[in-house]
Amino acid sequence: MYATAKKIAERESLFRPALARADDLSQAQAVALVLHGGQVRSVAPATGRQLAVLRLLPVARHLAKIVSPHGVAVYRLRFRFRGWNGDGSLAIADARWAVEQIRAHHGEVPIVLVGHSMGGRAALLAADAPGVVGVLGLAPWVVPGDAIEQLIGRRLLVLHGPHDRMTSAKASRKLVELVRGLAPIRGGGRQTEATFIGLRRTGHGMFRRLRTWNVLSAEFVLHAAVGAPPTEPLADAIRAGFSLR
Repeated sequence: MYATAKKIAERESLFRPALARADDLSQAQAVALVLHGGQVRSVAPATGRQLAVLRLLPVARHLAKIVSPHGVAVYRLRFRFRGWNGDGSLAIADARWAVEQIRAHHGEVPIVLVGHSMGGRAALLAADAPGVVGVLGLAPWVVPGDAIEQLIGRRLLVLHGPHDRMTSAKASRKLVELVRGLAPIRGGGRQTEATFIGLRRTGHGMFRRLRTWNVLSAEFVLHAAVGAPPTEPLADAIRAGFSLR
């Protein structure tokens, strides 16, 4: 553990997170920030050639295709390090840095964090960053005991395959149940909006039923970012807090 911490400290000044656009909008009224996955431990730098990063490219591109006409820009964050490494403070800091960069460029626009696996965990824990109005977890790495109070007042959707062998769909559903029991949305007098959708016959890589992952992702981003009404299946899931598809 000490050796890993020492390596992180030594490399922290050498590597920087990076942002890339997935759209060509000149102006944006909202932003979706896509966060890739990684490993539990690795002090290797995250690069654009790693599978966890490449996996989110088609997700970001499809998202941009659907949401850009509605004025929602799509950014991709590349973390400094490939791993979560202990408490994940650097990954969370990278997510917060990305939000700051987006706000510096676009102003006080609503931001939706879209995170897969390790990126999902970072998105959940950085949900209280200024401007963040929603979090979409794609097969997120949910760890019991992680803070959840930062999700109060945000819209949350978690998509997870029940047979995922890398991260736990049961932990994701439990997270949603806990968040639904938190304080009401600010000024709304109702429960925090949190939804779990289990996608049958899907795995961690999101390769199977990719269209379903993409459609639900885009629909939720528009709902959280610009208030677009969801279609009936998603609206029903939001009301109930749970759906299996």
